[in-house]
This record gives sequence, C-alpha cells and structure tokens, in this order.
Amino acid sequence: MELAWKFPMQGTNHFTWEYDSERETLLNLYQKGKDKQWDSGKRIDWSLEVDPYDALGTPEHTLGLYGSKQYSKLSVREKQEMRQHMAAWEFSQFLHGEQGAMICSARIVESVPDMDAKFYASTQVMDEARHVELFSRFVREKIEMTYPISPHLKELLGQSLEDSRWDMPYLGMQVLIEGLALAAFGVLRDKTTKPLPKQILSYIMQDEARHVAFGRLALRDYYRNLSSRELAEREEFIIEGCYLMRDRLRMQEVWENLGFDMKECMEYMNHGPRMRAFRSLLFTRIVPCVRDIGLWSPRIRQAYDDMGVLDLAGADLVKLMESDELQAEALDAERREMEARRAEVHDAIAEGALSTAGGAGG
Repeated sequence: MELAWKFPMQGTNHFTWEYDSERETLLNLYQKGKDKQWDSGKRIDWSLEVDPYDALGTPEHTLGLYGSKQYSKLSVREKQEMRQHMAAWEFSQFLHGEQGAMICSARIVESVPDMDAKFYASTQVMDEARHVELFSRFVREKIEMTYPISPHLKELLGQSLEDSRWDMPYLGMQVLIEGLALAAFGVLRDKTTKPLPKQILSYIMQDEARHVAFGRLALRDYYRNLSSRELAEREEFIIEGCYLMRDRLRMQEVWENLGFDMKECMEYMNHGPRMRAFRSLLFTRIVPCVRDIGLWSPRIRQAYDDMGVLDLAGADLVKLMESDELQAEALDAERREMEARRAEVHDAIAEGALSTAGGAGG
C-alpha cells in the first residue's frame, strides 16, 4: 500500500490589506463556523460497540451486488466478509477525501483573494481535520480494515490540486468530491441501524452543510465575472470529474481483493438496478450546486442528461442542507434525553440503596 503521495503545488499566494468586507453572508457563515466547532472525542460516543462484519447494519437487499450471480454463490461467512470489505472501502474513501478537503481548504486560505473567504476557509481546515480524525479512528478501531485511495478519487484530487487557479481546488473538492460524499453520507446515515456510524455521519454532515454554502457563495460571485471561455474550461473540468466520480462507485478493489468474478461484478455494478438508483441519489448535491454557481450551459446539461441525473437540477439545496443540520441537532437532543433518563435511574437506585441501608441500621 502506498503510504505517501506528493507533487509540487501550483498557484499564487494572495495577501490582502483590505480587512473591511461587504459580504455579510460570508462573515455570518464564518461566525457560524466558529460557533459550531466540536470535539470528536467528546461529542461521539466511542464506547458503542461495532461488529466489523456488520458495521452499518444495512438491509441485505440494499447491497450493490445483491441479486447478482456472484452474490448468490456466497456462503453466510463470505457475505459477512464482503460487508466488512465494503464498509472498509467506503469509509476509507471518505477518509482519503476528507484529507483532500483539508489540504484544499488550506490552499484556499492561501490563494483566495478576499479576506472574508480566507476567514471562512480557515474554519473549514479545522472541520476537515476533525473529519479525518473521526474516519481514521472508525476504520482502524471499529471496522478493523482500511483501503488505499481509489484511482478515480486520486486522479480527480490530483487534477484539483495541480491547477494554479484558486477556484479549481474548491470546484473539484467541495462541489464534486465532497458533494458526492455528502450524498453518500446521507444515504448511509438514513439506512444504518447502528448508532455509532449514524452519529459520525450526522455530525459530519452538519459541518458539510456550511462548506457547501461557502462554495455556492464564493464560486457564484466569482463566476459571474468570468469570460465564456473561462466558464467553458470549468465546465469541462466538471464533466470529466463527474464521470470519474460515477465510475469510482463500482468498488473494483473490493471485488478484486475478495477474488470475485470481476466480469460479473463490474457488469452488475454498471447496470444493476440498485446501483443505477444509488448513482442517481449520489448526484443530488452536485447537480443543483453546479447549476447554482452558474455553470449551466447546454453542454453540461447534455452531460447530466446522458448520466441520467439532469432532473436533479430542481432539488432544493438549501432545504437539503437545513435538513442535515436539523438531523444532527435532533440526534444531540435525543442523546441528552437518554443521558438524563439514565441519570434519573442512577439517582433512584442510589436513593433506594440509602433508604434500605437506613432501614437496616434502624
């Protein structure tokens, strides 16, 4: 397994001596980013046990390979092993993507020309560091298996970071890589029956809602002033990146490691009914965001039509983000209520023990 990856950085660092900003929305987002910081060691209940062979508890019929000839050949034990590898692959890619987001956010702090954007991006660096910490701990301690970065994710991440223009790391990372990951988080959050991964995904999605909002504001303002040629270059990048992200979902490395029939697996992952529906869900955050930031020419609409996701352009991104935040807050409230009930039971038991001891003494 490759343990490090490095390449020369491109671009220009921007200092600005203009500290007064007129973009109140970005400054409000920066304030929210400061207010919403949290400690993963305290907010997450790491004492919760996780079965490495069923880390998510998702129904069998939702597995991408379910219904294939290859799946029908597996024993109960082999199906458990497959679940462990699939969870390890998914959460490892989340982990690698979050490290990419951390580095891209740091690049934005250096290269974005406006101070208000630098302010917010600095809070995102901390958010992404926390996400790397969380996913790293989960795959190592709970799933007990990790996977290297997928070739498709690595290629898009490299393209994003090698570009000298300040907006390209954000376009590649926040709009494409994390846009797809955010939708995947949501699918898993809503399907899992296990409390620990539900906590992790819900709380990370609360952070990501702010990141998407920042991308929409910063890029939308910037792209209004670009020429048609410059916009076309970014649309080309978006189209190529979306195909890379779509192809990344086939989990080829998992089937290879397990010694499955690769032709059967790849054919089913490309055309099976569950994966077609899953791919569509994963573009629910990307397509409306691309439209909203102004990259919406006939060419990009045709590409989305070819992928079968054009109708997602009408999704209300603001409501999706609000829902993500509310679900995290609801989970916090539920946990506080449970802790209060446990405290009441503990106090009642203690009070009963004192009464019994007093009666015996009398």
